[in-house]
Amino acid sequence: MKFLTAPSDDELLHYITTEDPQEMEELFAAARAVREEYYGLDVYFRGLIEFTNYCKNDCLYCGIRRSSPCARRYRLDPARILECCRIGDRLGFRTFVLQGGEDPWFTAEGICRILSLIRREFPDHAITLSIGEWDRGSYEDFFRAGANRYLLRHETAGEAHYNALHPPDMKLSERKECLYTLRDIGFQTGAGFMVGSPFQTPECLLADLRFLQDLEPQMVGIGPFIPAEGTPLAAYPQGSVNLTLRMVALTRLLLPRTLLPATTALGTLAGDGREQALMAGANVVMPNLSPQNVRKFYSLYDNKICTGDEAAECIRCMSLRVRATGFVPNMSRGDSKIPLRAELRVG
Repeated sequence: MKFLTAPSDDELLHYITTEDPQEMEELFAAARAVREEYYGLDVYFRGLIEFTNYCKNDCLYCGIRRSSPCARRYRLDPARILECCRIGDRLGFRTFVLQGGEDPWFTAEGICRILSLIRREFPDHAITLSIGEWDRGSYEDFFRAGANRYLLRHETAGEAHYNALHPPDMKLSERKECLYTLRDIGFQTGAGFMVGSPFQTPECLLADLRFLQDLEPQMVGIGPFIPAEGTPLAAYPQGSVNLTLRMVALTRLLLPRTLLPATTALGTLAGDGREQALMAGANVVMPNLSPQNVRKFYSLYDNKICTGDEAAECIRCMSLRVRATGFVPNMSRGDSKIPLRAELRVG
């Protein structure tokens, strides 16, 4: 397969929609070759800490949406979050990912205190936040307090599609503005989208790819839509594993230096979904460091895997899976090879 470095919209739409097995394998092989050129066979491990499932938003697809009748709420206090980091450090992690809903209980000042505690104890580790939309001043405070990376999935780059998946008080323009702000401050910035969500068309996915090319984030999270009980979209069909893999591969080819996770959502829909993602160009996995007794309550979608495993078991299992696919587990920080656009000068 000869994949053009600057494919036209028609060429991208062809690979988004193809169901030809040979074309798909050629696409995945091309993505693997590009990933190996920039990152070798390394698969980077991040320690995920899901510290709150409270959320002020009411996204129509999300299992922890504000009005969900099914969500069993929890939040971790700073001491428990820090203990999760200590466990992760003992297990070898050098990146912590603090993820949560947009929980008003955690103020910007409170998040900064947590970041300062982690940074004081782990000065050389990477700290990633994934806590939604904030104003520029708060993002700058997070950066000063020690956060290196920020993940904020845009979910879909088309305004009409975004509006169909979100309540009226949420705006795609504001989500995109946050992403550009994070990039300009100096964060290693992560975006991402769902595949197969209700009302999505191939043109929606094309828009996602073009938006990512413009943003050029250091990380892109791509996962299939999985319905969540108690949401307005619970009756819609789940996304396609094959289409999700094609989007992973296309993203790798368009952004060869970005970091691409093999998402838990893919592993939920297919037993070997994460391995398939690695074979389609992905190079990051995120074993869970959250306390075992709350892990099942961070239910963005139904039937999420790995909710009952201890952290050490998650690492052991994922390491075996990575090695069986021919790749090498890497517990280092694993920074993206996409250079930062800017850096906030502090101190």
